[in-house]
Amino acid sequence: MSAAQSQTLVSKLEALQCHFTWDLDISTSLLNHRRDNLEDIGTNDGNPWLGHIYNLRGFIQYKLGSNKEAQKFFNKATEAFSRIRSADEGPWLVVNYGNLAWLHHHLGDQAESEAYLSKIDTLIKKYPSPSQEELHPETYAEKAYALMTVSGDKTCCRLLPESHRDAARHTEWNTSHALALMYASKHSRTGLEDDILEKMRIAQEQDPENLYLAAHFLDQRAQRGERIEDEARELATKVLRSPVSSYSGLKPLLRVYRKYVSVDEAIDLAEKALKNHPDERYLKDVLLSAMGSSFSVTVPKEKR
Repeated sequence: MSAAQSQTLVSKLEALQCHFTWDLDISTSLLNHRRDNLEDIGTNDGNPWLGHIYNLRGFIQYKLGSNKEAQKFFNKATEAFSRIRSADEGPWLVVNYGNLAWLHHHLGDQAESEAYLSKIDTLIKKYPSPSQEELHPETYAEKAYALMTVSGDKTCCRLLPESHRDAARHTEWNTSHALALMYASKHSRTGLEDDILEKMRIAQEQDPENLYLAAHFLDQRAQRGERIEDEARELATKVLRSPVSSYSGLKPLLRVYRKYVSVDEAIDLAEKALKNHPDERYLKDVLLSAMGSSFSVTVPKEKR
């Protein structure tokens, strides 16, 4: 490849919308922490963010210097999108293909990089954005997910209002938006505003199977004096049937039990969760964090 061709390729790559061009603020000291957090979210097929999670995990592996692991996760993202969307192609692959184009460029495989650029061009023409001034909602949704996951609530508060209004049509986006605003309110002297609680209510109506959101919504309502004991017990039944992950809802629900139901019932819920998943390292961390000195659990060393 000539110098001119190489420069043209780089220019095309820099114009892409993907993790390599979004200026994700991940310091070296935080890379392993973010990687572990994403791993704890879980990879069950019921997670609507699975493709986004794999894309972000692939980028973090690249930043950690593991190109082989990065490619594995980018390929998993492609497969996950296909399963979740029940389609082999669509605008949701633009970011994923952008990541693969960049990775192959860094691997020195310029032909493969150009092949992905061609696939992206085809997708953009076939699935254009509703507005020429805006990115496709699928791209906005994934960009926002990556920024919120990496940078937290501060980025979210700057990001959400107008420029991502198209992405707000997504159920998953509304859920993440509501949760991010809730997280941000923890740093506010005035606490959770009424409009944020309303956004959480709407998000739960649209995303009723999101047990993590449901647990936090119960917590916020209980803080305002609502009686939520029966709803908490009903939610606990669903949480116990779900795979263990940081988004299963168990951790916030245990806190709800401790504060608004009873400590004894919270301990009982923790014991049932441990009985269902005795070998899960993450579960042990959740129980100790949520229950503190109220609960002790021993996990064999080989299972940690």
